[in-house]
Amino acid sequence: MKQIIVLLCLWSGGLLAQSTTKKITWPAGKKMALSLTFDDGRGSQVLAGVKLLNQYGVKATFYVMPNAIEKTLPAWRALANAGHEIGNHTSLHPCSGNFAWSRSKALEEYSLEKMANELGESNRQISEMLGVVPESFAYPCGQTFVGINENTKSYVPMVHQQFTSGRGWRDEAPNDPAYLNMAQLTGMEMDGQDFEEILPLIQDAAKQGYWLVLAGHEMGTGGNQTTRLSMLEKLIQYAQKPENGIWLAPVKDVTHFLKAN
Repeated sequence: MKQIIVLLCLWSGGLLAQSTTKKITWPAGKKMALSLTFDDGRGSQVLAGVKLLNQYGVKATFYVMPNAIEKTLPAWRALANAGHEIGNHTSLHPCSGNFAWSRSKALEEYSLEKMANELGESNRQISEMLGVVPESFAYPCGQTFVGINENTKSYVPMVHQQFTSGRGWRDEAPNDPAYLNMAQLTGMEMDGQDFEEILPLIQDAAKQGYWLVLAGHEMGTGGNQTTRLSMLEKLIQYAQKPENGIWLAPVKDVTHFLKAN
C-alpha cells in the first residue's frame, strides 16, 4: 500500500511539474511576446513618439484619458487610424490619497459603483472621440482597490468583466502564459531606462517563453517619466531581427491569441 501511495504521489507531482512548466507556442515560432504600452494620452506620444513607431511599422498600446487626448485630437485620430491600440486609463486617473496630487480623486473615497461609472463614461467618450471602443485597461498608479481599511475592495473583477485585460505598473516580472491573470497583467517600467537595462528583461522573457509588457509615459529624449526614443529605437531594431524570435504586438493582439489558444 505504501508503494502505491508513493507512486501516486510521484505521478501526480509529475503532472503538476508538466502543467507548470509547459510553454506556449507563439506565432511563427517566436520565442516570446513583447508589447509596448504608454499611459495617460500625453502629447509627446502623438507629437514625437508615434513617428518612430510608424517608421518601423510597430504597433503599440496607448492607455488614454479623454480629457488628455482632446487637446491634440486630430493627431490621436491619426494614431488610432494607423492601427495602434487605444486602451482605457480612466477619466480622472484616481490613485491613493497618499499622493498629495490625488487627494481630490483618492481611491480611498471611491466606491465600486463610482469606479464602474467612470470606466463606462471613459469608454463612451473615447469611442465618440476616436471611433474605437477600448478593450484593454491599465490601472492608474498600478493600484487596484477602492475604499479604505475594512471597506477596501478590489475592482479587478470589474475590470475582468468590462475589458479583455488589465495592466499593472512597476511590476517585477513578465507574464507567464501558463499561469496568467488577464485582469492583472504585469507591466514593467521602461521610463528612464537605457536599452542595455531593458535587454536582460527581454532575454529572460525569451528564454522562458514569456510575455513582456513594457510601460512608459512621455516619449522623448529625457526628463521625468520619459521613455527615451533612443532606447526605443534600439529595442525595436533588436526585436525585429528574426534570430531574436520576438513577437512585437499590441496588448489586445496578444490577449486574443492567448484566449484562442
